[in-house]
Amino acid sequence: MINPPIEDVLKETKSRFTLVVLSSRRARQINAYYNQLGEGIGTYAPPQVQTLSRKPLSIALEEIAAGKVAVDIVEPE
Repeated sequence: MINPPIEDVLKETKSRFTLVVLSSRRARQINAYYNQLGEGIGTYAPPQVQTLSRKPLSIALEEIAAGKVAVDIVEPE
């Protein structure tokens, strides 16, 4: 079972494509955060939810389901 369920995560986004793009970008940010921890740079935001998961994609999906990460959709003029 996937935790959180995909149906719950899809409620936070408009489409599956948006979910894929948002979760992959956030997972990359989380991965970069953990990679730069020892350097003391602090340019990436830490995970926004308390989780037992160690995988960046799982953490990103949990953040989206909790409403901590949102999408700003820019409409073309």
